[in-house]
Amino acid sequence: MQGSYRNRVNVRRDSDVDIGVLYTGNSFGTYYPPGTTGDTFGNVAVDYGQADFKNDVEHALVAAFGRQAVTRGNNAFHIHENSYRIDADVVPLFTYRQYVADSNYICGVQLYPDRGSRIINWPERLYDDRHWPNQHYENAIAKNSATNRAYKGAVRILKTLRNRMAAEGVPAAGPVPGFFVECLVWNTPNHCCSHATWDAVVQSVLLHLWSNTKTDEACLEWGEVSELKYLFKGSPGSKRQQAHDFADEAWSHVGVR
Repeated sequence: MQGSYRNRVNVRRDSDVDIGVLYTGNSFGTYYPPGTTGDTFGNVAVDYGQADFKNDVEHALVAAFGRQAVTRGNNAFHIHENSYRIDADVVPLFTYRQYVADSNYICGVQLYPDRGSRIINWPERLYDDRHWPNQHYENAIAKNSATNRAYKGAVRILKTLRNRMAAEGVPAAGPVPGFFVECLVWNTPNHCCSHATWDAVVQSVLLHLWSNTKTDEACLEWGEVSELKYLFKGSPGSKRQQAHDFADEAWSHVGVR
């Protein structure tokens, strides 16, 4: 189980469950250092790919829950709630290996959307007798402890605010999913969460985000909560602008304009 539900930053509107279904056969995604190929590490191509796996997962879900209960999305399958289960998103995943020159690798997971390029993440799991910690989960726990549990509270408040803004038709809320909000709060200093009231915490977080997303340079090194992927680097400047616009509109929505 992954996502906001496990990390305890879910809010009422987003309280579904994310379930990863991992393929552990002979096919996996790779990154090879410059000047190397699969042959360098003894890897060979196989015929079974991620599209095949996603189709097989769909067939299994439909067999289990019925066609009406399963919707195929670009990244995941949505299982609709009923009287005895809550909403769930099921994500078909392949193993991902990020190789280094000495033939070792960091293990993660990847998914290929029906449209778009692959997405790589680093969940906790056991593979080849090696344990790879979920750095997102563990880093969030550490920051929450360091801020007297205010970090996750601030995330939940801003996600709820973002949902309210989206319901009101505020354009700046649309391009900002809950995961992005969580990562933005992660990049604020701990002292932003050290205030005595939630109003002061939220204002301090938003002010830091607004001030530091004006230009690319101020937030170039910001990362996701896992610290394994940059939040803005390598992406168009529009993503940074989306963060700035969200902070600006959120500031006015909490009544401190």
